[in-house]
Amino acid sequence: MNSFLESFDYVIQLYNEYVGGYLILALLVPTGIYYTIRLRFLQVSHFKHAIDLVRGKYSKKSDTGDVSHFKALTTALSGTVGTGNIVGVTLAIYYGGPGAIFWLWVTGFFGMMLKMVECTLAQKFRKINADGTVSGGPMYYIEHGLKDKLGIWAKRLAVFFAFAGILCSFGTGNMAQANSISDVLNTSYNIPVLYTGLTISALVFLIVVGGLKRIANVTSRLVPFMAVIYITSALIVIGVHISDVPAAFALIVKSAFTGHAATGGFIGSTFFMTMIWGVRRGLFSNEAGQGSAPMAHAAAKTPYPMREGFVASLEPFIDTLLICTITSLVIVLTGVWKVDGAIKGVGMTVAAFQEGLGKIGLGFLAHHMVAISLLLFAFSTIISWSYYGTRTAQYIFGDKAIKPYYYFFTLFVFFGSVWGIDLVWHFVDMVITFMSIPNLMALLLLFPVMKAEADAYLKRLKAGEFDLKSR
Repeated sequence: MNSFLESFDYVIQLYNEYVGGYLILALLVPTGIYYTIRLRFLQVSHFKHAIDLVRGKYSKKSDTGDVSHFKALTTALSGTVGTGNIVGVTLAIYYGGPGAIFWLWVTGFFGMMLKMVECTLAQKFRKINADGTVSGGPMYYIEHGLKDKLGIWAKRLAVFFAFAGILCSFGTGNMAQANSISDVLNTSYNIPVLYTGLTISALVFLIVVGGLKRIANVTSRLVPFMAVIYITSALIVIGVHISDVPAAFALIVKSAFTGHAATGGFIGSTFFMTMIWGVRRGLFSNEAGQGSAPMAHAAAKTPYPMREGFVASLEPFIDTLLICTITSLVIVLTGVWKVDGAIKGVGMTVAAFQEGLGKIGLGFLAHHMVAISLLLFAFSTIISWSYYGTRTAQYIFGDKAIKPYYYFFTLFVFFGSVWGIDLVWHFVDMVITFMSIPNLMALLLLFPVMKAEADAYLKRLKAGEFDLKSR
């Protein structure tokens, strides 16, 4: 069995190194740049409007959909704010050096635009089911939005994306999260990974069978709570090293274009490797361009697709530009990334918090804080991704596929808990490209549709048609 897994891992690494990595670089950031320029930096100019929408300023109870803007946002955030913010960031620094964080920022900034676009299109082309619930996502805007341009190939591309979505739900939103949970519980409390795998598999199954509304109710409570715990602890560490913050930012920017010489546990990288590790972990963290979040945002209650696009643009800002940056500063400021024998993965995060909190006599709390935060981050990601997987399975096989999917999904939670960290993350990087590439191609082809949608909405917004008095 071990020899099979080793061979499987080797093949995956070949794909990631020579195919997938190049394709993502060629499509992800350039697509974000193209839309940002053509739509005149909407992610910046209408940032306040996005916040007003989340606050419910323009919402009506009669709006069609399953959940509110806020619950759609927290459901999608719970699928993105997870292992990538704790483990993914440390892996980016471990393999790509501090400069990888700069490219993670680039991915996050243009990811705000990509999220806006894909979630607007998901709303525009969503499907209202016979029972009144909503189904949406890239498979629907690929099939229906590109039908005139691609003909029969639109449906085939949509099916390919849906298959990739199923695989990605087993990897990105499942195995990577479960692996991190079992790793941190084993490291911090010596809990066998087998016990962790069995426990979280059972808990996940009990929650996901409740459907999106139960998931939304759970995640709307978990996301703010887990964010407060983690961010507060990280800010304390940053505060302890506040005088070194300017130098840390300077190191990140400088290393982004020069790479960094190998030091201690840091593997070392060229400029290209620094960039690709930043982009990879940025994509894993915020999922912008991957096509996952549109499945949650398609269910939001709103008569205007563009509104949910604005709401979705906040995700990469919160996830990558805020939370990932905070983690990055903790790692860089404490210097654990360059210590001889630096630990790969969650162990590096624990070491950083131990060093930072230790300066104020709270180092003993580090592994508890990281363990609890990671448990909440990763668990909420798992249950949110189960929804994404059901949408893609339903698209291909119909409603009858949902219940069998839950069983397979739960099984992969267990696999992720007991498999090694390298194999799990290599698998994740591979399946992300399967999902992202067809989605990004579709976004480029659907630019005229998105441009028309944005122009029409902004014209009405500017004219004051959405003012409270007109409701």
